[in-house]
Order: sequence, then C-alpha cells, then structure tokens
Amino acid sequence: MDTKIGALDTCKPPTGDVGCPPNGTVSSLQNHLPSTTVFNSVDATLGRHLARRLVQIGVTDVFTVPGDFNLTLLDHLIAEPGLNNVGCCNELNAGYAADGYARCRGVGACVVTFTVGGLSVLNAIAGAYSENLPLICIVGGPNSNDYGTNRILHHTIGLPDFSQELRCFQTVTCFQAVVNNLEDAHELIDTAISTSLKESKPVYISISCNLPGIPHPTFSREPVPFSLSPRLSNKMGLDAAVEAAAEFLNKAVKPVMVGGPKLRVAHASDAFVELADACGYALAVMPSAKGLVPEHHPHFIGTYWGAVSTAFCAEIVESADAYIFVGPIFNDYSSVGYSLLLKKEKAIIVQPDRVTIANGPAFGCILMTDFLRALAKRVKHNPTAYENYSRIFVPDGLPLKCQPKEPLRVNVMFQHIQKMLSSETAVIAETGDSWFNCQKLKLPRGCGYEFQMQYGSIGWSVGATLGYAQAVPEKRVIACIGDGSFQVTAQDISTMIRCGQRTIIFLINNGGYTIEVEIHDGPYNVIKNWNYTALVDAIHNGEGKCWTAKVFCEEELIQAIETANGPQKESLCFIEVILHKDDTSKELLEWGSRVSAANSRPPNPQ
Repeated sequence: MDTKIGALDTCKPPTGDVGCPPNGTVSSLQNHLPSTTVFNSVDATLGRHLARRLVQIGVTDVFTVPGDFNLTLLDHLIAEPGLNNVGCCNELNAGYAADGYARCRGVGACVVTFTVGGLSVLNAIAGAYSENLPLICIVGGPNSNDYGTNRILHHTIGLPDFSQELRCFQTVTCFQAVVNNLEDAHELIDTAISTSLKESKPVYISISCNLPGIPHPTFSREPVPFSLSPRLSNKMGLDAAVEAAAEFLNKAVKPVMVGGPKLRVAHASDAFVELADACGYALAVMPSAKGLVPEHHPHFIGTYWGAVSTAFCAEIVESADAYIFVGPIFNDYSSVGYSLLLKKEKAIIVQPDRVTIANGPAFGCILMTDFLRALAKRVKHNPTAYENYSRIFVPDGLPLKCQPKEPLRVNVMFQHIQKMLSSETAVIAETGDSWFNCQKLKLPRGCGYEFQMQYGSIGWSVGATLGYAQAVPEKRVIACIGDGSFQVTAQDISTMIRCGQRTIIFLINNGGYTIEVEIHDGPYNVIKNWNYTALVDAIHNGEGKCWTAKVFCEEELIQAIETANGPQKESLCFIEVILHKDDTSKELLEWGSRVSAANSRPPNPQ
C-alpha cells in the first residue's frame, strides 16, 4: 500500500488534503486517478505548480519576507486560491513560524530571498532540523543566465560563486534543489518535497528569479498526488525483537515506560498508548516529549527529568528493575548535566527504526509503531510500579496565598494559567524558566503543547506562536515568553494582529536572561527594560484587535485573565507580568547548577 501524509484530526487544513497530525499516524492515500485538468499558459508555470503542490500537501499558509529575487515567485504563489501569504517582519521569524505551523499541520513552508534572506532564516531551519520537522524552505535565487558567468551579484559576499548559501544549507537540510532551468524543475521540486515528508526534516529549494512565470508543458496539469513508498519492518527482526523484549519485561518486578520526543517523527503516540493500556506500567514522559503522551492516562506519573522531575516520578523510574524508553534523546539538558540515575542493563531503547535491549542485542529495520503494537500483545499486565507510585504520592501543595497587593510570584501565576487550559487551548513555552514552569502544567485531553528543547533558541516562541496559531485557528494559543527572549523576535506581534489571531501572550518581565543567570551569572545577563505593553500598543497602532495589560499582583492577574477570556476573547491579548528577578522555579535552580557543573568540567589530562 502506498501512503500519503493524511488528513488532520485537531489541526485540519481547509482543503482536508494532506498534512500530518503532531501525535497521529500516517493515513493511507486516497485512491483516485490523476486530474485531467489542463491549465492555460497563465497557470501552467513553475510558480503556480509549486503553489498547488504546497496546498496539496497541507500547506495553506506560507510565511514570507519579500526581496527582489523572490518577488515574481510570490506573485504566483499568492495567485493560488488555496494558499495564503503571511508576510513576516524578518526571515528568522518566518522560519520560526513555519516551524510552529509544521508542528500542527505536519509540514510548513517559508519563502525568503537569496543569501541575505537565506542566511537569516538559517537558524530557524537548523532548529526545525533538530526537532525533526518537515519544512520547505524556498529561496528566490539569481537569474538563471547569471550561473557560470563569473559575474558578481548583490546580496552576496562579492564573489562570483553563488554556492555560499547552498553550502550553508547542506548541513541543516536533508535535500537541496537548485532550480535554474525549467527542464528538471518539476522533478527537483517534487523530489525535495517528498524527501522532506519521508525524512521529516527541512529541505532547501532555490528557484531562479526569472523562472516562476514561464509556462512549461510539465506544469500544464494538476500535480499528481504524492504517493510515498511505505517503510516496512523486517518481519523476522520484528518477531525476534518482540520476543526478546517481552521476555526481558515479563520477568521484571516493577517495570516502567517513558515516552521520548521521537514519538513525533515515528507517528507512534497511538501505539505507545496501546502498549501502556496493555502492560499497566507506570507511564512517564521525557521533558522534550511533553504533549506527545496523554497526561489524562490513568497510569501517567509525570515528567521524568532526573533531579528536576515532577514529584515522585524520578523515584519510581530510577528504582525500577526494567524501563522501556520509547524515542528518547539523552542530551546534556534532558539528562540534567549527565546526572540521570539509569542503568543501561535495565533499559530497552526503542528508536523510530531500531530496538536495543539492555547491553544487547540490537535489532534494526524495525518500525516503532510495529514494535509497540506487537509487544502490546505479548507483554504481561504488571501495574506494580504504578501501585508503588500511588502509595508514595502526595498531591502538590498550593502556593502560599498572596496578600492584597503583594508582588506577584511565579508559582501563583502558573496556578492561574493552569485553570485556563482546556481542549480548546495550546501552550507554547519559550526557552528559559518557562520550560520548567510549563512542564508542571497538567494538560487536559486535547490541549496542545510545544517547545524547542533540543535546539533551545531564545526567541523561537514568538514566530512559533504565530505559525501554530495560524495552523489551528480554532484553538486559543497561550504563550509564555520571557522578556529576554521576546526582545529577540518581538516584531512579529504585528503579524499576529494583522492575521486576526486570538493568542494570549504572558510576557514574563523579570529583568533579564534568568535561565543563564542560574547557569552562570554575569552583567551580560541583565537587559534594558522595555515598556512592553506600550511597545505592543505602538505596534497595534489602532489597526486590528489587540488588548494589553500590565500586572503586578494576583488581583490584577485575575482581572486580566477574566478580560482576556471575556470581553477581549477575540483579540490578541498581551499581558505583561512583573516578577522579581530572582523568582524562579526550584527546578531551574537545581537544573542550572547541574548544567553549570557539566559545562565547567576541566579538560581531561592529555
């Protein structure tokens, strides 16, 4: 059976065609004959073909920054009825927006201009690569006649070699297509897009500025729907891996299971839940996989993050005599400075196409979904670890009640954000203390959650919020952004207002880069304080729906949230929260000291 990236559940594109749910499975290709629609010469162009292809795979919004090399291409993209142009303030935010969009729709796209735009968007593309997101980065390139002429062009570093941008993208994309003639343009574009969908990584497409409007016979018909060859498990290897894993787990006394971030790229969340239902193990999630595992599951015990895990979770995981980690990434951040108390001989590690059991054996060519579903049929029900958790668990205490007009505390703030969450909301957490505070939020069924832990680029959340909210307008996005991060990418608040988005942004103003302070403090972590609400009011400038508030105490926060959810529920709501510079989560204090210790290890003796 051929497969096609399938229709969405919670983030359905208006076309209902292609795209991939963040936590779902790939669905089958609809069987139909290619369209026989023949376009006239005005529509039978490279630009319109690319536009139709983007719509077909589920991209109904493309994030752009104009430049002279991509203007004709943009003309043809916006002429496509199913494609909406979202003009961004800068290329970095356009890339971040495409990242946020891809997290919901399964694929995103941005369009920038040659080199000055390409190198600006590069950081966002690298982040999408690290997070395994299909993202189509399209660049308007030089005139096709200029290749090989030894000419020097503007927007370059002054050398007649036009390959600088391409070389930069080669390390952060899984395929690169330089389209500078029409004969192979169709093939290059389709290969790039299909590779992005198959590999779940960004791709780079450069299109010469003089080509988008030229008709060509290969663009005269509706694009044939993508038909991606399915990846299959090695049947003998799958059987052997399931046999070995079942034997390993069934002899354990108190096994547990932990979900990791690669559940997304493997589209294995449903299979993971199927195994959890069958085995009865205590169920935890790694911090970078929050939102990929249902927290309403009856055996869910919280976030496993070593010394900064949610209460009683680490004790259950690290005391288990067997643990199955599904799609983990163990880096210095997720391991809290390499301080996890795990033993390899107790672990089964399941990656998207590989299973390793304890110190061996390892089984390759096995798809995660196939393995989890087959294992669910073989594993014995064993709720011992969850029963132990139930015995020792003590419910979270409530923060000390604020006195009237007492300065607001961060734990009180997030207590009120918790009450805002529902199936109709999604949370975007910026790099910083929001990582730790948002980790403690309990996500109700259907509530989205996104953050960028592997790459950890500050400022990511502004663009990602724009893209995510554009992808799923029926959800209200709640973004928690620190003041330092906001200063990096603040401009595209204007794009949110222009697009009529209803996001609620909590701007956490604590006077600097708090996460860096807890790792290694210095004067460079203090930033110039802005009047953030006045800035957003100036950006608003009376055009569109936007409401701002600045809160200093709990009473003002309650009033602001009531207004955002009441009279201003159709507006973009920007709530600046003033907090003390040293008011952080206890988890950040612990995590920061451990990461600092890891960063400052002396060189090994030579």
